[in-house]
Amino acid sequence: MVGGYGTVGGELSRLAASAWPLLLTGRRPERGKALAGEVGAEVRRWDLSDPEPFSARVRALISTVNDPDDRVLLAAIRDGVPYVDVMRWTARLQRATAVAAVAPPTAPVLLSSSWMGGVSALVAAGLSAEIGGAAGVEIAIRYDLKDRAGADSVEFMDRLGLDYEVTEGGRRRTIMPLTGTGVVTIGGHRTKVARIDTPEQFTLPLVLGVDTALTRIGFSAHSSTSMLLALKRTGFFRWGRGDRFESVRRSMLSSPGEGGSALLRIDVRGKAGQRRTATLTDPAGQAHLTALGGLLGLRRVLGEDGAAAPRGVVFPEMTPVPRSVVSELEKAGVEVELS
Repeated sequence: MVGGYGTVGGELSRLAASAWPLLLTGRRPERGKALAGEVGAEVRRWDLSDPEPFSARVRALISTVNDPDDRVLLAAIRDGVPYVDVMRWTARLQRATAVAAVAPPTAPVLLSSSWMGGVSALVAAGLSAEIGGAAGVEIAIRYDLKDRAGADSVEFMDRLGLDYEVTEGGRRRTIMPLTGTGVVTIGGHRTKVARIDTPEQFTLPLVLGVDTALTRIGFSAHSSTSMLLALKRTGFFRWGRGDRFESVRRSMLSSPGEGGSALLRIDVRGKAGQRRTATLTDPAGQAHLTALGGLLGLRRVLGEDGAAAPRGVVFPEMTPVPRSVVSELEKAGVEVELS
């Protein structure tokens, strides 16, 4: 597990330790010794900025950190090892798909970076299957400022100055982040939300054939959402791009809290106008929910979830067992409200 003792990696290590022997890797293995002792894992150094090759005999690889040069992906493809990635933003997910097209994998490559380690896409696919196919999917996120967030999660979100593509009304178009504002009730909380770039907005139209796929995010503190929207109106996220203002941008997105809840609402519209909604609440927080997405991904690429392992490059919504997704989340302590 690359990044196996980071914020998300630590949660995933605890979840996975009872199922498989673990090898945790990272830039500073001394930071992972306590966790390795807790879960009975081995810990080794693998610095993704170091050109030196890394070798280990493993059944599967999962990356819970950014893989900027595709070193983990290429190592998995080279050795024919099943691979799961939960920390790529859309452009890097698209690049990984291209890399895998050039060097076709012989083992499953699951690019599971849609919100919360693929959970948003899995649940959307499950709801779509229940109503005989989806025409549209809209996702609303309530980001708890009390929650923990690692540096990679902040980097994932730090693209508010970059336009991105969405499918809306059957057409692809480019939009600005923090547009399309509205108020959505998420887990009983009225939350002001605005658009943000997430990978499921790229993959859901491809896989489910939906004519609309939109994801919006809002913060638990209304004032924080309003501040970002005000900064957007000044053009800060345009002229404030680059290294010079990086620390300022990320200080606004970082979460210094000790723990909070992850809240997520998924609305699916059927082809005949039917509607299904799932609201997910994870009291253990977003790192835990992302780790659950990673755990489901590992089971999938190893063929341990009741279905044959997928082939080649896949996204989460291509691989769900719809009837089991909600029950698996509930077993792990996630509250799921369906309507």
